[in-house]
Amino acid sequence: MSWKTISLHDIKDIRIGHAQDEQHATGCTVIISEKKAVCGVDVRGGGPASRENQLLNPLMSNDGVNAVLLSGGSAYGLDAAGGVMKYLEERGRGVKVGNAVVPIVVGSCIFDLGCVDGSVRPDAAMGYAACVDSERNTERCGNVGAGMGATVGKMHGADASMKSGLGCYAVQTGGLKVGAIVVVNAIGDVYEMDSGKQLAGLLNKKRDGMISSEEELVKLLQLASMFSLNTTIGAVITNANLDKAEMNKVAAMASNGIARTIRPVNTSMDGDSIYALCTGKVKSSADVVGTLAAHVMAKAVNRAVLETAEIYGYKSAQSFL
Repeated sequence: MSWKTISLHDIKDIRIGHAQDEQHATGCTVIISEKKAVCGVDVRGGGPASRENQLLNPLMSNDGVNAVLLSGGSAYGLDAAGGVMKYLEERGRGVKVGNAVVPIVVGSCIFDLGCVDGSVRPDAAMGYAACVDSERNTERCGNVGAGMGATVGKMHGADASMKSGLGCYAVQTGGLKVGAIVVVNAIGDVYEMDSGKQLAGLLNKKRDGMISSEEELVKLLQLASMFSLNTTIGAVITNANLDKAEMNKVAAMASNGIARTIRPVNTSMDGDSIYALCTGKVKSSADVVGTLAAHVMAKAVNRAVLETAEIYGYKSAQSFL
């Protein structure tokens, strides 16, 4: 290949932090841009829980964001953005409006209320804590941040599902860097991008192997609304110099990485949403960045299950290695 693997944290002007409540299986992850980042979004799932996404429409006047929040807690988790705004306001980051400053924070949430008990959700204090943690800016995957309560293979309920989490992956070709961070909380199964091997998903009745969620979905013909408990959310980050319309295209192409690795995906029972941020000055095209974005997103989805350990009684991909 003409690119090499790097750390997501090798991309300058971006800091990533996490905060979590391990006891209650929830958490949040924040991506802070040291400089305002041009941002786009692609929403393919039928039930997203999101904040300020309309600002990312190329027709809107917004010219960049200060942070992206990825959170557990379903729509309740959007409260964590208040803590992110407080952290940024204290540092004078945001849109200046008279004597005030208004940080621009967009975000999406997964439904993790059923992982343990759902009585605790990310709030402003947890969002602030994730921002403080971003000052460490160390790469972590698995049961961390917004991935704390993520599960996959939920067609037959919690007993047949497996633990998932948060994954990261990044590459560099020449001066161009493209990375992805993703929280995998899908109703479907996760497959290895290159071999097509099932890595995690729906367990069989003996819980000693996996079966196909796609096949089970077709057998059932329809699903009850109780299964609308899923969402894969993430972001692509690049040091390319692209405009907002181009970053929306990159986000759309990055979503192809999810389609390569999760089946079924983008259903009415999901809220799948992918952000795309650029902070650099490297000249490239949206097509090149988007092609790499799909690749790193697929690899990040794989890492989200491969680097997640068993917890809360759920098996993980590591259970079958």
